[in-house]
Amino acid sequence: MGTGAVKEHRERAPKTIKIGVVTASTSRYEALQRGDKVVDDSGDAVTEVLDRKGHSVLRYGVVDDDVKQIREAVLKGIGEGCDVFIVIGGTGVARKDVTVEALRPLFEKELPGFGEVLRIESFRRIGAAAMLSRATAGIVMGCVVLAFPGSPDGARLAAELISEELPHIVGLLRAS
Repeated sequence: MGTGAVKEHRERAPKTIKIGVVTASTSRYEALQRGDKVVDDSGDAVTEVLDRKGHSVLRYGVVDDDVKQIREAVLKGIGEGCDVFIVIGGTGVARKDVTVEALRPLFEKELPGFGEVLRIESFRRIGAAAMLSRATAGIVMGCVVLAFPGSPDGARLAAELISEELPHIVGLLRAS
């Protein structure tokens, strides 16, 4: 697709989209269960970037690093009309990192370019450790679903990279 077609699609894209955000974190989830106050720096960073772009952001809180809880949050957001749903965290290589395993079976289409571009940009900032990220994206029931890194810097970078393109993707999905 030439740049003219991309420009035309972007011009027809919705100006505001509804985005759901949830953080998958065992430590934060357990703290919430104890009744402790929890700070979600990564969720705050992502929300700040998306708000600045004019998107409507709904926070779905914190879930455990648990396949069932992650899927339930995503499906709830889709059921509530989210155009995009972002899961922050659980994209590394540790045993508890299960966000990719939770999402990938739901994908009707995978968008590998998101993870590829994020890893390239991360490599430029942090070096070879960027290879450890399994950040990914796909389409679930007409909704763009993204798995962001859990670190505040990684989550912010992911939001910055994808935020301009989200209306374009949503517009393409609505047109099909």
